[in-house]
Amino acid sequence: MTPIRWLRVSYWTGAIADALAAVAMWFPEAGGALYRMEGFEPGADYRYAMRLGASLMFGWTVLLVWADRKPLERRGVLPITVLVILGLASAGAYAVRSGLIDAPSMAPTWILQSILVVLFLYGYARSRGAAAEV
Repeated sequence: MTPIRWLRVSYWTGAIADALAAVAMWFPEAGGALYRMEGFEPGADYRYAMRLGASLMFGWTVLLVWADRKPLERRGVLPITVLVILGLASAGAYAVRSGLIDAPSMAPTWILQSILVVLFLYGYARSRGAAAEV
């Protein structure tokens, strides 16, 4: 696969993951079901915080699609996105430590986040030579 193809796969995989996460955040009941949170009844404070996060997640979805329009020139979006993913993984660890979500329910999210980090860093590294030629 060419370096540009790796970048595009990275951007679109991230955009799709972000869009799905944003929907789960905008509709907390969907997120509660996703993480098997029995008896979960989010209050106004939780809904407010999650909708703030969902707005940012929707924005990041658009950012990744925007990066795809000029994949080499905007490849710097990928390592920045890795920082965001690490922050989200840390928030997941907090949710597990605080007893909000159990670890087995969070594990698929951490696996997806790990895959995204590897994909983004690989796509970024793989494109270094091609970016130097532009």
